[in-house]
Amino acid sequence: MGRSVSRSPSRRRRYSPSPISHRHSRTSRRRSPSHKRRRRRRTSSSPSPSRSPTPKLKKDQKKRRQHKEELKLLEEETARRLEEAIRKNVEEKLKSEEVKLEIERRVAEGVKKLFDDVEAQLGKEKEDALTEARRKEEQARKEREELDKMLEENRRRVEEAQRREALEQQRKEEERQRELEMIQRQKEEAARRKKLEEEEEHANRINSLGKNKSRPKSYGF
Repeated sequence: MGRSVSRSPSRRRRYSPSPISHRHSRTSRRRSPSHKRRRRRRTSSSPSPSRSPTPKLKKDQKKRRQHKEELKLLEEETARRLEEAIRKNVEEKLKSEEVKLEIERRVAEGVKKLFDDVEAQLGKEKEDALTEARRKEEQARKEREELDKMLEENRRRVEEAQRREALEQQRKEEERQRELEMIQRQKEEAARRKKLEEEEEHANRINSLGKNKSRPKSYGF
């Protein structure tokens, strides 16, 4: 450690010669192989700054850490005092009559707004319920009308079918009646013809008998 301090850049600058002689000596050292070997030995023997920091660097790092801690404490204390001041300010304002009146006014407005909102919501729900009731009533009316139309159509079809059936039955009855009348007329005509034939036959028999009576009898001897 003693050798590294004695060979620090500050000591070299303190005992370095003038610029001209320094350049001259640098040129001469550049030309001297033995000086290169000595310089390599010095470079290799000098410790690396990253391996063992100097006391000054350690002191600076300690100061920076202390400064950061002090800033952090200062920020925390400032935040605490600010929060305390805000809290006291709020408490003082809350205790004032003006703030109390403002709070009461806002509470009253909030209550009124709440009641207004509830009333508006109830009115909307009532209107929606009335609209839904009217819609259902209209739908039920249409369904009743459609049902009535369907029943009327069914009744009309049944009546039409019954009327057609009655007409058909009447037609069949009239046709049967005509057939019966025709049969009756045919029977009457047959009976009349038979009677005429019988009368004619009877007349013919009478005539035949009359002719036989008027013819003279012949006696044989």
